[in-house]
Amino acid sequence: MATETLVGRSSFLEKLRIRQIRQFFVEVRSEMRKVSWPGRKEVYGTTIVVICAVFFFGIYLGLLDVVFQLGRDQIFKFFK
Repeated sequence: MATETLVGRSSFLEKLRIRQIRQFFVEVRSEMRKVSWPGRKEVYGTTIVVICAVFFFGIYLGLLDVVFQLGRDQIFKFFK
């Protein structure tokens, strides 16, 4: 009798879980229809901005690194 209850309960839970998963995907599909996707021109423009920003900050941080390294070396020379 106890095993029949457990089998019935697990079957019910599996069906409930499948129903929840199905509902999740229905809601995802509904939300994806509401998304405002950017156009090709906008994606191109923002990509160029990101690439330029990466190069700018890379050069900026590289120069700061060199300046701090030179400063550190001068301090070590002074106390040597």
